[in-house]
Amino acid sequence: MNWRAVWAIYRVEMARAFRTVLQSIVSPVISTSLYFVVFGSAIGSSFAIYFPKFVGSIYELLSAPVSYLEIVIAYVGGAATKSIILGLIILATASLFVPLTIQHPFWMLAFLVLTAVTFSLFGFIIGIWAKSFEQLQLVPLLIITPLTFLGGSFYSINMLPETWRTVTLFNPVVYLISGFRWSFYGKSDVSVAVSLGMTMVFLAICIAIVAWIFRTGYRLRN
Repeated sequence: MNWRAVWAIYRVEMARAFRTVLQSIVSPVISTSLYFVVFGSAIGSSFAIYFPKFVGSIYELLSAPVSYLEIVIAYVGGAATKSIILGLIILATASLFVPLTIQHPFWMLAFLVLTAVTFSLFGFIIGIWAKSFEQLQLVPLLIITPLTFLGGSFYSINMLPETWRTVTLFNPVVYLISGFRWSFYGKSDVSVAVSLGMTMVFLAICIAIVAWIFRTGYRLRN
């Protein structure tokens, strides 16, 4: 493993985030503050891998003496780090509006890291798949946001009729939200073991897809 190469790519991604601090940190925090006033939650995402592909610099990276694993670790590591920082800032922002208690801080951090890494991998996949900015926004708009709103963000799924509760259990976001809710308040819609297991399954699926992308060169070499 060439950790110097990983660190170089990771450092570039973090530097880019801090150069655009207004867009990457301040804007989501302000949006979150307003969202808490109106609804009480927030959602944000970014797909850094799309931009090197868009401007063509991805081909220089692919031809460099850097393995695919190192590229993924660097990009996903950078995205996950930014997500964790933003999540902690949002948590601090939320504490200004509602009283917060964290009954299981270790598991809160564990779910935070797992969720950040998983969705960073998912974002990496979407960034490779997307051919335009419109496609880049399509999945978050039509899939991620509805799944989040229907995943028990504002209610317990136990409030739903049995049929809809069964349907909701096919939503992977349910398990992420339930795990976080348990880590904060000790209450959950599904057991924490199931939440953790389903999160790991989602992570494994994303890893498998990324491995397939690099093995086949899907939308990387054309």
